[in-house]
Amino acid sequence: MREAEEGQIPNGDSSSPSDNGSTIKTQLSQNEKTDVEPQPPPQQSTTDEQPPPNGGARAWLIVLGAFFLFFNSWGTVNTFGEFQTYYQTDLLRHESPSNISWIGSIQAFLLLFVGVITGPLYDMGYFRLLIGIGAVFVPFGFFMTSICKEYWQFVLAQGIVTGIGNGALLIPTFAILPQYFTTRKALANGLATSGSGLGGIIYPIIFHRLIGPIGFGWTTRVIGFIALATGLFSVIIMKPRVLPKQRRALLEPGAFRELPYTLFCISMFLCFLGFYTFVFYCQPYAIRQGMNPNLAFYLVPLFNASAIFGRIIPNYIADKTGPLNVLVPASLATGTLALAWIGVHSNAGIIVLTLLYGFTSGGFVSLPPVALVYLTKDMRRLGTRMGMGFTICSLGLLIGAPSSGAILNNTGEYLGLQLYSGLALMLSGGFMIWTRIAKGGAGLRVKA
Repeated sequence: MREAEEGQIPNGDSSSPSDNGSTIKTQLSQNEKTDVEPQPPPQQSTTDEQPPPNGGARAWLIVLGAFFLFFNSWGTVNTFGEFQTYYQTDLLRHESPSNISWIGSIQAFLLLFVGVITGPLYDMGYFRLLIGIGAVFVPFGFFMTSICKEYWQFVLAQGIVTGIGNGALLIPTFAILPQYFTTRKALANGLATSGSGLGGIIYPIIFHRLIGPIGFGWTTRVIGFIALATGLFSVIIMKPRVLPKQRRALLEPGAFRELPYTLFCISMFLCFLGFYTFVFYCQPYAIRQGMNPNLAFYLVPLFNASAIFGRIIPNYIADKTGPLNVLVPASLATGTLALAWIGVHSNAGIIVLTLLYGFTSGGFVSLPPVALVYLTKDMRRLGTRMGMGFTICSLGLLIGAPSSGAILNNTGEYLGLQLYSGLALMLSGGFMIWTRIAKGGAGLRVKA
């Protein structure tokens, strides 16, 4: 009986030995099948999961391409001061300075306003299409300007067509640089935007040197051919490192619920409301003060030459201190110089003021996109946010210089437009300080 009990299977395992053997065979068979079945390949990290290279030949080649796109976008806008003087004294001398400045203001307005469309299109992956459109429209606008005779034709060709081309270039050029840089974003941006300063030097000199020997038509066509060649070079070498995985909304209204972003947009609106008054009117002002017209011509190239350093040096500092910490003193210093313009009458004083104004205002072109990167948490929405912000800035560009011209027409003196420009820039500085505090606090040592 005891032996029989010892031979019984314990209650916890009611299966027979034959069942156990069958179970073991089944498990072995399953394991064998598992061993021979092909395993799915390991997930490869996509490009957007890898950190930006932050340098290297490819990244710096992108900076070179962006350099030439700024050469033809902001560079042509910064050149309009030369056209303004020529139109006032020759082709459009029957038009008021305010009317003439509308040509350049529309061009500058579209440079930023078109961003409300190009920003989301960039986010959707149409980078090469956008810079291709810009590389064609900018020279085409100059070619059409070369055959213009009437005021409305200049508005259409130089103001609208060239402006649309500039706008197609701007946002993609700004937005692609953060794909290739991390700690060097501001420096890369400063080097790229220095192209606008070089364009603002070369294009006015070409215009001034060739206008006598070959006339307005062919001089403007030469500028168009240069813009075409340099633009196509950028189209060939530039390529985004990251392509979007989904489409983005045209607008992001929720961005304006973020106080730092809203304050920053207000500040930049006021900045561009007053910034271009000096650029458009420094030459006519200098000539009225007795400066030789041949010397006055060099004021715009001098402004753009100093602006090159004003784009690179502050951007290098911004990588260490933060973009807002550089934009605050830049805006206040530029506003101070605009007000100091009231008391400057000598040739030497005007030249020195032009150099200083170009340097301190250089950050207005190069640093706002870096600041928007800093103010944007989701980089996938960067293009849309840049587009909205630049659209608000464009309104300042649209009404700024013509308003200054209207003040000049009504008063006959430059005092009113000098006050208008200086106070707008000082208000911009005030809102920039508020932006800095809202984002980074009141601590002076905080990187913001």
